[in-house]
Amino acid sequence: MEKHLIALDLDGTLLYDWATLKEETKEYLKKLKAQGHELVIATGRPYRSSIRFYDELELDTPLINYNGGLITWRNNPDFEEVNIVVDRDAVIDIFKKNADYIDNAFCEIRDDIYLIKRTEEIEDMLHYFNGAQLYTGPFEETLPQDQGTNGFIIVANEGQGHLIEEYVARTYPDKLLTRNWGNEHKFIIELYTPKTNKGLAIKHVADTLSIKRENIIAFGDGDNDVEMLEFAGKGVAMKNARAQLLEVADVRLPHTNQENGIEKFLKKYFK
Repeated sequence: MEKHLIALDLDGTLLYDWATLKEETKEYLKKLKAQGHELVIATGRPYRSSIRFYDELELDTPLINYNGGLITWRNNPDFEEVNIVVDRDAVIDIFKKNADYIDNAFCEIRDDIYLIKRTEEIEDMLHYFNGAQLYTGPFEETLPQDQGTNGFIIVANEGQGHLIEEYVARTYPDKLLTRNWGNEHKFIIELYTPKTNKGLAIKHVADTLSIKRENIIAFGDGDNDVEMLEFAGKGVAMKNARAQLLEVADVRLPHTNQENGIEKFLKKYFK
């Protein structure tokens, strides 16, 4: 069988829970790697909270963070990293013009965090570890000059998230997009650029590794996985996937991330 690229989202897909990669899944993926297939993590997480799973799988491929906003390849000095950012002035403008609708917000530049105010409710979202620096205060005071941000997350006041989305769509058409996290996170708005998506990131990595599109298998569960599953030769949605992803998937798994869905599919696929 020809070499495949297996693209793996983390939360809700590869991981059993926020912090756990099940041993049996890990060992099987390492077996596929030993057979010559390439494993690539493609996540919305920052580098600091995904590198541990990269190391557990003993990967030596590029790592996709911020949904394609940052692509790095540790220990490969010849790889030209991809770093797509949201303009600093746009971040400050959006926050100021919508301050009445915002409870809290934070930006990230690589692994450093720029937070409006530190509260107990925001802690779990920050992934504040692995050497991350935390800066608290108004963005115009804390964000470095002439640097864009890899991520911009807004916690909207209840029922007001749509007002922020409307402002961004009206003020920054074709320059910025918003993603409402929905469900239990329905007041969280993520801002990103049109060039920031996992589909473009996986294409870049596949081209770098000389793997054909039809030999890409991509797994995901969220709206941020749509472009990746659309681009892959075989896009696989977990049983627990969002409705929008189920619509574009080539395969809808009968198993969730907590039921070893990836491992079961790949064992059948590779026989």
